[in-house]
Amino acid sequence: MQLKNSSKPILSVALAGLVIILVLFFNFFLQGQNLSVINRQTEISSKPFILNAAALPKQEQASLPDDKADFGLPMRLKIPGINVDAAVEPVGLTSEGLMDVPKDSADVAWYNLGQRPGENGSAVMAGHYGLKNEKVPAFDNLHKLLPGDKLYVEDDRGIIISFAVRESRSYDPSADASAVFSSNDGKSHLNLIACEGIWDKIAGNYPKRLVIFTDKE
Repeated sequence: MQLKNSSKPILSVALAGLVIILVLFFNFFLQGQNLSVINRQTEISSKPFILNAAALPKQEQASLPDDKADFGLPMRLKIPGINVDAAVEPVGLTSEGLMDVPKDSADVAWYNLGQRPGENGSAVMAGHYGLKNEKVPAFDNLHKLLPGDKLYVEDDRGIIISFAVRESRSYDPSADASAVFSSNDGKSHLNLIACEGIWDKIAGNYPKRLVIFTDKE
């Protein structure tokens, strides 16, 4: 009887040790999961957003003087659903022939060799994605937009143009982006581009491009 009684404390200690080990392992696993989420969004790509340089239009209409253009120059982009209120930087092409990126991660870039927002055709804006230095870039939550969500462009004349999300698509960086930069339906569109996916340290970039297609209301 004495041997049986003495085994109970040993068994209790063993069970307690097992519980502690399981708790520590579970906490370690959760911390690893949290770190993996953080590591997925700790870089901002400084490389161009554009998918296929051959798809980039160079239209004279976008270069008309302001007093002859039907729409003003975009100054701010507002997307209430994802808390975006960003200044717009006009950009052209890099030396490699690709659309440039905004200098400030909180801003968005408008491709000023294409359409102005509101004009017939497809205007294009791009923004940074991925957390860096605790500063959230403009398009970090672009993937959360759903069909029907609203966005607004304010131009240098104080006019606000409203757009609604139609759909989203994911592209490989080398994919044909003709549908992003041009349209022939006689309507006005604003298409938004951001990086997408998990940061590739070797390539120094993200593997996908997210495009949100919107229509003028």
